[in-house]
Amino acid sequence: MRQVLLVDDEPWVLEGLRTMVNWEKHGFQVCGEALDGPEALAKMQELRPDLVVTDIHMPVISGLELIERSRRLLPKPPKFVILSGYDDFNYALTAMRQRVAEYLLKPIDEDEFETILARLGQSIAEEMEMEQASSRKQLLFKNNILNRLIQGEEGDRLEQEAAVALQLGGEPELLCMLIDAGAGGYPSDLKLRVSTYFSKNTDRLFLDALGRVGVIVRTDELPPPRLEEIGLAISGELSDLDRPVVIAVSEVGKGIRSIRELYLQTLETVKVKRERGKTGFFLPCPHPQPSNTEDAFRGKFDLLLEAVLEGDPVAAGAAVEEAFSSLACSQMSVDSIRVFAGNMELTLCRKIKRAGGDADAFMVHMQEDAGTPDGMSDYPALKGYLHKLCREASLLLAGLRQKNENNTMFQVIQYVDEEYRSKLKLQTLAKKFHMNPTYLGQVFKKETGKPFNEYLNEKRIEEAKRLLKRTPMKISDIALQVGYPNTDYFISKFKQATGMLPSVYKSEFLNDGSKNEAGTKPAE
Repeated sequence: MRQVLLVDDEPWVLEGLRTMVNWEKHGFQVCGEALDGPEALAKMQELRPDLVVTDIHMPVISGLELIERSRRLLPKPPKFVILSGYDDFNYALTAMRQRVAEYLLKPIDEDEFETILARLGQSIAEEMEMEQASSRKQLLFKNNILNRLIQGEEGDRLEQEAAVALQLGGEPELLCMLIDAGAGGYPSDLKLRVSTYFSKNTDRLFLDALGRVGVIVRTDELPPPRLEEIGLAISGELSDLDRPVVIAVSEVGKGIRSIRELYLQTLETVKVKRERGKTGFFLPCPHPQPSNTEDAFRGKFDLLLEAVLEGDPVAAGAAVEEAFSSLACSQMSVDSIRVFAGNMELTLCRKIKRAGGDADAFMVHMQEDAGTPDGMSDYPALKGYLHKLCREASLLLAGLRQKNENNTMFQVIQYVDEEYRSKLKLQTLAKKFHMNPTYLGQVFKKETGKPFNEYLNEKRIEEAKRLLKRTPMKISDIALQVGYPNTDYFISKFKQATGMLPSVYKSEFLNDGSKNEAGTKPAE
């Protein structure tokens, strides 16, 4: 409905206008009445009517003066219909100069008045449609400029257009807010809701490629504390509608060239919060240090591993919580967390095997019960998985440790597995574990299927193979690393075990790698 303000110093005229005309038939409704010019001017500023029907002769401010003042004070003056009891051409001429829509003589003819209303209603509707079309074009133009800026496009012409269209001339301090309503969000509906909070910044609202709603604000127009209030209000409104919204605010940037960086900051925050299963409103974390994040997280995981190996599931659970809490202000990706989870699986499996447990059965049980890290796409799922993995491994290792406490041979073999790089001899082991050397040798062969020296050499040769494949270490350094102080003796033992010299083994491994990468055998 289009709004009408009635103005006349005679109350009975106002009553007649209000009651005798079928306003609704022509799409109008009376929004207010005034008995003089000053009152009418105040109500025009308050109610912003589309049409004013006013008497021409009124005390203080006449109808014609009212029209003139409204054009100076209002950004969009209404249309006017002038009523007069005088058939004076001069009044009509002045009214036409003021671009009055219609000039009518009293007494008013009802049919004539309704004909005028029909004509004015059509005219106002056409003007509103043209304004809306122009506004839509302007918004599309401004949205296009903002999208070009956030996508990284540069150029003097683009910056000049942005400075004018978005009122960002000079080097104003800027902030970006990004609102993500998830996969089930409706961008147009979301943008409409958000726009109600940014009545003075609608020119800088935009939709990115995935339907997130963003807004660029000047801090001199909307200070950070006020922006925070708005962000919390939007978050509360959308949460009430069961929309899993994430709202992120950037740090302060300066000038048009900072817009892309500000957008990327909010985009990264939205991505990380989604991965962690969090929703709500988020300010930028102060002084993030992403380069140290993985090192810090690795340190937390070392503490976690210690707790698991000690067989304390409560301490292990607390260590998982502490590891994830250290990521509060980091930008560490889910992929990186999955790598850490995979490494934890491998490490625990090795520990379980060394303790005499069935690592394969343990992992099958874990996968059937909790899935695998590869299929997990957010922080909560990975944290839950690590809680279960570490608790189950802690209990299993504690049980195996208790079982093996009285098994001296198990302890002997485990000691050899861990200390094979040192100078080990059967007599030294026998002394350490208070056993007869001959008896120890016999029992060791029975448990492992190999004599002590053969078992020890196999351990050392296997580690040497790994170092030859994966490191650029010299053969003499590898020999020392795996427990052979004499390089010639190491070479002899290596050839005896593998049928080739260490240098040939390394060369063949490198050639096989080249062949696999290229798909053909390398030229000789």
